[in-house]
Amino acid sequence: MSDSLQPISTIPVSTPALSDTDATIRAAEQILQSAKAAVRKMVEDAGDLDRCQHAAHGLSWLATYVEAMRQLRGWAERLSEAGLFGEVEQLLLKLGIAEYAAQIAGGIPMSQGEIARLGDMGVGAADIRRYMESTAGFVADGTSERVKRRLAELIAELPPGDLVGNAGLDETHAAIQKQMRRFSEAEVAPHAHSWHLANAYIPMEVIAKLSELGVFGITLPEEYGGLGLGKEAMCVVSEELSRGYIGVGSLGTRSEIASELILGSGTEEQKQRYLPRIASGE
Repeated sequence: MSDSLQPISTIPVSTPALSDTDATIRAAEQILQSAKAAVRKMVEDAGDLDRCQHAAHGLSWLATYVEAMRQLRGWAERLSEAGLFGEVEQLLLKLGIAEYAAQIAGGIPMSQGEIARLGDMGVGAADIRRYMESTAGFVADGTSERVKRRLAELIAELPPGDLVGNAGLDETHAAIQKQMRRFSEAEVAPHAHSWHLANAYIPMEVIAKLSELGVFGITLPEEYGGLGLGKEAMCVVSEELSRGYIGVGSLGTRSEIASELILGSGTEEQKQRYLPRIASGE
C-alpha cells in the first residue's frame, strides 16, 4: 500500500536533522532582504513613512517571523548539544518553521483584518516564486496532517499540566517559571472563571501580590526599582500567569511597554518619576 493510501497514524513521521531547516531559513532571510530593499525604495519615493504604513508594518512582521525561525533553530541546536532534542522537540521545530515559512508565502496575519503579503511590500514576482519553490518541500512535509497528528499523540501521553517540549530554560528562568506557576495555580486559576463571568477587573489584592513578586519591573534596571532581568524572563512570567488567566498574564506586559518607552525616549526626570512607581505597581 502506498503512503498516500495508509491511515495517517501509520505513516512514519520523519524528524528533521537540524540542517534540514537551514535551506528554508536561508530562503526566508533572502526574501526579507528583498522586502527591506523594496520597502526602503517605497518610502524614499513617497517621501513619507506614513504613506507606506501597511508595507512598513508588514516588513516588521516579516522580520519578526524570520528572527523567530532563527531562534527556534538556535533553541533546537542547544537542546541537541545537551542531548535533550527528543521527538516532541523535533516535531515542534519542524512544524514551527514550516508554518512560519508557509505564512510568509501566503500572507502573515497581522490582525483579523490585515494580512501582510510579500507583494504589498514591493517584492517582485520572481523573488516570490523563487522563495516558494525553495521552501515548498519542507512546508508540505512540516505542516502535514501526519506531523500534527503525531505531535498530538505525544502531547496526549504527557501527564496533566506538563509542558509540551523542553523549553531549554537555565536554572534562573526555570526557578522563575516554577514560582509563577505556583502563584498562578493558587491565586489566579481558581478565580479566573468568576472574574470572566462578572466582567470584573483583576482584584487589587492580586495586583499587590504581583507587585511583591516584581512582575511590573522584570526588565527595568535595578536603579529604577526593577529586577534587571531580560526579555526571556518577562516571557516566562507572562506565559505562566496567562496559564491561569490571560487577563492577568497581560498585566506585566503593559507595564513593560510603558517602561520601555520611557527608558528609550523619556528624560531622566521622567524616568526617576515614573519608572520606580511602575515597578512597584503604584
